[in-house]
Amino acid sequence: MSSRSVLVTGANSGLGLAIALELARRGHHTIGTVRSPQKAKVLHEAAGEAGVDIEAALLDVTDAEGCATIIDRFQPEVLVNNAGYGLSAPMESVPDEDAELLLATMLIAPMRLARLAIPHMRSAGWGRIVNISSILGRITMPLSGWYQAAKHGLEAATDALRIEVARDGITVVLVEPGLFKTAIFDDLAADRDRYAGERYGEVYDRLRDAMTRGEPFLGDPATVAKTVAKVVTARQPRARYLVGTDAQWLDAMRGLTPTQLQDRIARLMVGL
Repeated sequence: MSSRSVLVTGANSGLGLAIALELARRGHHTIGTVRSPQKAKVLHEAAGEAGVDIEAALLDVTDAEGCATIIDRFQPEVLVNNAGYGLSAPMESVPDEDAELLLATMLIAPMRLARLAIPHMRSAGWGRIVNISSILGRITMPLSGWYQAAKHGLEAATDALRIEVARDGITVVLVEPGLFKTAIFDDLAADRDRYAGERYGEVYDRLRDAMTRGEPFLGDPATVAKTVAKVVTARQPRARYLVGTDAQWLDAMRGLTPTQLQDRIARLMVGL
């Protein structure tokens, strides 16, 4: 398959950076969106170290006008919706404005960008939309409720979109990573200070300890990047790609374990 024009959101770190670098290595014209000039510098430096060319574009994905401008400017053949952030908080502690911002970033924005890109893809008779979800788009754990709400919603919206645009030569794919070495949980201490209150402090401490013990076993973002690159070039991509042994295992257990037992295990893990 020939080189494609690919737009990757949230491309300055973690999965987004790994994806942008991998696609550029494979000869695709890669545009990475970032939120600030400082993050654009990080992206350019990483591309330079890797010996590839990546074009940086400033974009806050919650800015509807900015999204329209970026899509009209680049008219990507492939859109990789990756931008997002973690939120570790009990449901009862999250005010409306925090929940609304997270949903605007991780659910509304990806579908807006897809909506804006579809006319260009339809005119070309070909397009790929890759939405980076998570194993948490399939399962539910405590202290991740709003993050999971965004990912579960993204999965449902992606499924609907996939069916609606298939006849136009546009393929819509979900990539569902397990736990990988990214910055998504780096704000756990700040989330504890903001959301724990008197009731959930010990729960945060146990979650932090579990994450610290599990850090050596986290996957390499390059694995996710290679999966996305395969989606871009595959003749007939699958609808979903679970990435990581932990994601495969958790998904299998979801289907075999009664809900009450799943809840009990989750409560024991974090001391609820």
